[in-house]
Amino acid sequence: MTTTLLLLGIFLLALGAELLVRGASGVALRFRVPPLIVGLTIVAFGTSAPELAVSTEAALSGQPDVALGNVVGSNIFNVLLILGLSALLVPLRISARLIRIDVPVMITASAVLLAMAWNGALGRIEGLMLLGAFATYLAYLYRGGRSIAQADDEAEGTRQSTGGSAGLARNIVAIVAGLGLLVFGSRLLVASARDIATHLGVSELMIGLTVVAAGTSLPELATSVVAAARGERDIAVGNVVGSNIFNILAILGVAATIAPDGLAASPSAVTFDIPVMTAVAIVCLPVFFFGGEIARWQGGVFVGYYVAYTAYLALDATDHGALPEFGDAMVFFVIPLTLLTLVVIALRDWRLRRSDG
Repeated sequence: MTTTLLLLGIFLLALGAELLVRGASGVALRFRVPPLIVGLTIVAFGTSAPELAVSTEAALSGQPDVALGNVVGSNIFNVLLILGLSALLVPLRISARLIRIDVPVMITASAVLLAMAWNGALGRIEGLMLLGAFATYLAYLYRGGRSIAQADDEAEGTRQSTGGSAGLARNIVAIVAGLGLLVFGSRLLVASARDIATHLGVSELMIGLTVVAAGTSLPELATSVVAAARGERDIAVGNVVGSNIFNILAILGVAATIAPDGLAASPSAVTFDIPVMTAVAIVCLPVFFFGGEIARWQGGVFVGYYVAYTAYLALDATDHGALPEFGDAMVFFVIPLTLLTLVVIALRDWRLRRSDG
């Protein structure tokens, strides 16, 4: 019965996010918000609505490990698995804006979260600081969106409106229905995840990092994979980057602000999971910058690392005897070999650019 409720919660989250994204995108287009900004905000934030619903519910119900693990696990899932699978379908070309602005914001937000959580908790002050940073980021996006819209209007010479009042009403109904499904689905998911953790004897952090994170990231997975298959590569990447920024600044900001006693950060989250999330964000910058795309082989590496990360969590949760050897193999062989390969590829691309210039 618990598993059925878990699957039902995931389904309702995915359906609610779909309705919310469609409705919000329709409203944005109705008021001529540029597609690039829609991708980085409406689509990215809309697909992160399940994470917001789940982490908020978990924070209010006294489950800080689920609230924090959901965000950290989702961010790792987004970069390694979603971008990896999308790049395996088609190489993902990266826009200059993402490299210049949004990826550095994602890296900074990850590093700030690590610093804030280092003392073992995220309090109301830290939550408000994260929300303030999110408001600043939104204001910057809004200014950039207005500049793009004005440029488009000057090029077209006219200002056209899309849809009428009936279309706007449908979009508003979709937003309200989507939010309702997200709230109900999140309660089912959090309650069933807690029951599963108790039954299996594993930590709520482990459940939050895996089952809950993967379930709430289904909208991002569907959006980015479909976008990549259709050739909308900026949307596929922008959805992930925007979602990760939203997850840290907005979701954890809200959760830490409303939690009665703040969000406790377990030692394993501070010393392992959040550093892994930060390292994954940092790796994006050189991968995106050199070559300007995520190649298929890099997508395969991303997916492989997600499998390895999940395997490590499973071994750690069960106190398996192979955990030390697995960890040593990753730290002393796999990771250095991957970094060396990335450096060699980056140097090759840099030399090609210089020779072409």
